[in-house]
Amino acid sequence: MQNVAVIGYGVVGSGTVELFMKNRESISKKLGKDCDIKYILDLRDFPHSPFADRIIHDFDTILNDDEIEVVAEVVGGTTFAYDYTKRLLEKGKSVVTSNKALVAAKGAELLKIAQEHNCSYLFEASVGGGIPIIRPLCKCLAGNEIIKISGILNGTTNFILSKMIKDQLTFSDALKMAQTLGYAEADPTADIEGEDACRKICILGSLAYGKHIYPEYVHCSGITHITLDDIEYASNAGYVVKLIGSVAKLEDGRVSAIVCPRLVAKNNMLANVEDVYNAITVTGDGVGDVLFYGQGAGKLPTASAVVGDIIDCLRHKERPVAIGWEDCDNEKFVVNYKETSTAAYVRIKADDAENMKSALSEMFGKLMYIERSGRPENELAFITPVMKEADLASNLTILSHSAEIACKIRIYG
Repeated sequence: MQNVAVIGYGVVGSGTVELFMKNRESISKKLGKDCDIKYILDLRDFPHSPFADRIIHDFDTILNDDEIEVVAEVVGGTTFAYDYTKRLLEKGKSVVTSNKALVAAKGAELLKIAQEHNCSYLFEASVGGGIPIIRPLCKCLAGNEIIKISGILNGTTNFILSKMIKDQLTFSDALKMAQTLGYAEADPTADIEGEDACRKICILGSLAYGKHIYPEYVHCSGITHITLDDIEYASNAGYVVKLIGSVAKLEDGRVSAIVCPRLVAKNNMLANVEDVYNAITVTGDGVGDVLFYGQGAGKLPTASAVVGDIIDCLRHKERPVAIGWEDCDNEKFVVNYKETSTAAYVRIKADDAENMKSALSEMFGKLMYIERSGRPENELAFITPVMKEADLASNLTILSHSAEIACKIRIYG
């Protein structure tokens, strides 16, 4: 008998237990040996759960039970989860997780500990929910040099933007709907400010380029400033607005990484990804562009990835799964976003807006102006040519002395 424990019996934890036990017979056949969930650790009691007899409250019960081979950590956060994970790995027990915050912050350290103690640390569920992306990066695409990874990595923000685009809901109304439907937390900051997507792109970049990319070195901005006016201007120019996370390798060996709203051309595959779905594009030097698409969150989709990792660990008990990256100095490895280049959509407000066009051209170069129905006389919207981020920021600072910078959104491409 191969025994498993689950830490955390919330949405993902209960989904993991439900899916594992539902498919336990077929999982055992795949492994060639019976398997079971022996413990479920949580602070609470669940007297009405069919698995109430497995609920425990003492972590040491799991840590000191030699029958436990794999532990699913789905409690989240970087405090208790970090302590539990580190101690389990040091004990030689494999750990699987959906905890993107922990992997993004401590992945290099925990992967090293797993290697030193001949066990596995797997985290397929930490990026894209049920979308398989970690394994394909490490295995199927291993023969490629990864040029770029980019995509829609957060279902909550994609749902909000989809409602703004399709149903003309304001940002606040779309957010309230997302919260009512359970897609957004009561405190949605991590989603709407881009922090969740940032952690995910750091994990993907670390895997692709072999060195730990820390979230604090990645420029990150959210979608709270986007209005229906911006949605309309974007549409009239042939774009939709999406929150995009991107990481790419530069010629000098460093990487650039950023998370921000972008105008995505309507004929781009990512433009048609709607509601809570995620889509990740991986560009390899051999394979070209590959798209991974599916539900990026949710109880059972995420549980699917967690259970898949459990099976992988049980199957490779004597030969841990080789996956990981090394720690590094991000000051030298991750380029400051201001050194990179982009085109941008800009919306300004000024009393003499129309008369500013000549000055704007001198400042930015050739501009593409965009119209919308009922455009106020004191408003202008335009798309700049590609320019260095530092120069774009400098020009906007100068411009802000004579006009209000109502919105700036980078162009995807």
